[in-house]
Amino acid sequence: MSTSDDRTPPAEPDATAAPSVPAPPPADPSPPTTRPPVTVPPTSSSPAHGGIVARGVRRSFGAVHAVAGVDLDVRPGAVTALVGPNGSGKTTLLLVLAGLLVPDAGTVSVAGHDPTAGPAARAVTGWMPDSFGTWDSLTAREVLTTVGAAYRLTPEHAEHRAAELLDLVHLRELADSPAHVLSRGQKQRLGLARALVHDPQVLLLDEPASGLDPRSRVDLRELLRELAARGRTVLVSSHVLVELDEMADDAVFISQGRTVAAQEVAAVATQWRPWRLRTLDLDALVRWLEAAHVPWQPEPGAPPVGDFSPPDEVRPARPGGVVVQLDTEATAAALLRDAVGAGVPIASLAPASGALESAYLALEEERR
Repeated sequence: MSTSDDRTPPAEPDATAAPSVPAPPPADPSPPTTRPPVTVPPTSSSPAHGGIVARGVRRSFGAVHAVAGVDLDVRPGAVTALVGPNGSGKTTLLLVLAGLLVPDAGTVSVAGHDPTAGPAARAVTGWMPDSFGTWDSLTAREVLTTVGAAYRLTPEHAEHRAAELLDLVHLRELADSPAHVLSRGQKQRLGLARALVHDPQVLLLDEPASGLDPRSRVDLRELLRELAARGRTVLVSSHVLVELDEMADDAVFISQGRTVAAQEVAAVATQWRPWRLRTLDLDALVRWLEAAHVPWQPEPGAPPVGDFSPPDEVRPARPGGVVVQLDTEATAAALLRDAVGAGVPIASLAPASGALESAYLALEEERR
């Protein structure tokens, strides 16, 4: 058995093997579960085609221009994320689409219907506001059957639908409890069930994950993906951009009441964003990055990085990480391959932020 005195120093990583990583643009001065998959209880109705189209929508409250010119296309069979800072007009826009506010200007079509021209649009729209108002005297089951009656479901159909949806949102045990005693997260789940009572073609959800526990957030994501697969039109507003990354197909960014960008999430994921690269030997990693001319930055909050020139004597390897700017997963794979091939002991490589978060922050930076 050899002792520490007999050990041969590890070979230096090969800094001559440059990675296949394009230069970034210049800088500006869930846990495993054993529960079954979420399934949406179907009704006898078949989904009709038709998404959401809005053109030049404006809505003001006195001198406050909450929505100042929004253009929006939300396609059926997809989950679309509505992204924007506080006060950008997201909730006002959703209220217009739900037919609860009349726009001052512009046109809106929801599943082929004008929300301001009669009940047809509301009949095919499920609306979930960011806070759930309850009738204090009604139980959770009665809330759903009452909403079913408002949508002209027969009493038998409304009762059957309520039972299905209470199972879906895991509120069966609280079905006959007064709705006002439910917790914030339980009320959110009941609010989602309420929006689904009439099996709508279009779903408008304002901060649906607010107050939900981690398991319920996973259930929500699975449910919305299944609804989209069934051809429903789903528009979700949320500040939890990491969750939207995992459920959305498209994204619409609004700021100061106006549409500033709209694109598929898959396209957003090909834009430059930070990736966190961690290693068992920070000195070796940084020497390789410098030799290969790959720009890098220390991890946020990490101590200052010292001199990484080749040492005169062997020093103990210290773990650590850096942040690099990459544009695609293919670029990340090439960087990882070349680093490992050069002998750098890589521990992990992952995006430092979600695709939507990076795109949102980039848009905000451009608008400053």
